[in-house]
Amino acid sequence: MLSAAAAGLLALLAGCDRASKPAFKGIDLTGAAYARELKLPDQDGRERTLGDFKGKVLVVFFGFTQCPDVCPTTLAELAQVKKALGPDGERVQGIFVTVDPERDTPELLKAYLQSFDPSFVALRGSEEQTKAVAKEFKVFYSKVPGKTEGSYTIDHTAASFIFDTQGRVRVFSRYGSGAQALVDDIKLLLAEK
Repeated sequence: MLSAAAAGLLALLAGCDRASKPAFKGIDLTGAAYARELKLPDQDGRERTLGDFKGKVLVVFFGFTQCPDVCPTTLAELAQVKKALGPDGERVQGIFVTVDPERDTPELLKAYLQSFDPSFVALRGSEEQTKAVAKEFKVFYSKVPGKTEGSYTIDHTAASFIFDTQGRVRVFSRYGSGAQALVDDIKLLLAEK
């Protein structure tokens, strides 16, 4: 049997552990053994990595420009989040990774992201590069035949990965969580030393 003093000490230590961890609205991925590497060309053809954005909170989303709902909603929310953060919004970088390199040309990606926030970066690799990055992030995507011959849509993971200013994946934010949940999680990451 534990003495009352020992039980109190254990309760206090347990409380300290909880206090040191941020209470994210999304799923805490701190220490995850995946989503550690990202190396793809951007919409201007420059090779980009997570390290290129050190010092900023990154919000990485996988999607495609012809997506009818999830992708534009997510990007519009992220633009709203940057505005809601005021000057701290400059410390947030949106990154859109296309899962449809066949149709999403660099020119199309530039125009698409411009309509949400000109600071957003699009990444577009070959089919093989896209598969490798999706595997690294444990992201699902699959072509689904459309209603007309040769047309298709893409089913894909509908969530964002949020990285801290050191380039470590920290939060998995599910689609539909809302802008305020993103604001809250990003504020926690921006406040970390």
